[in-house]
Amino acid sequence: MHKIALIATAVAAMAAAPAYAAGEGRIEARGGIAFANGDSEAIAGIGGGYDFDLGKSGFIGLDLGADKLLVGGTKVVFSTGARVGGRVGEKTKLYANAGIGFCCGTSDFYAGAGVQQKFGEKLYGKLEYRRILGGSDVNSVQVGLGFAF
Repeated sequence: MHKIALIATAVAAMAAAPAYAAGEGRIEARGGIAFANGDSEAIAGIGGGYDFDLGKSGFIGLDLGADKLLVGGTKVVFSTGARVGGRVGEKTKLYANAGIGFCCGTSDFYAGAGVQQKFGEKLYGKLEYRRILGGSDVNSVQVGLGFAF
């Protein structure tokens, strides 16, 4: 129930955000690799969020996601967090992110960094690294393709 309430709150905040501040929403599909202790597995997921403008060159944003290792028996990890960064030119964003992931009755914090590049007006690609902090100490690198609105 705690997870559902947290996700519902974040979704409501993203939906209301355009009325209160300039910025842009985003939704994406992503995939990559997760690795720890010499093992690695493919990972795939979806994500979305809303970036609020901080002047001409900075932003802060909400970040939601659902990711799954592509092996049998693994569960989906739902995440909610924030990202902060700057623009490099008109189409590139560099950012750091942090948040919390929920799965199977447990939660772990994560931190990472990424770059997001627009291809035209609405389509974008991204490359992101995350490290799960806690008992699992898992790293992931993912690429994504998304739509900004």
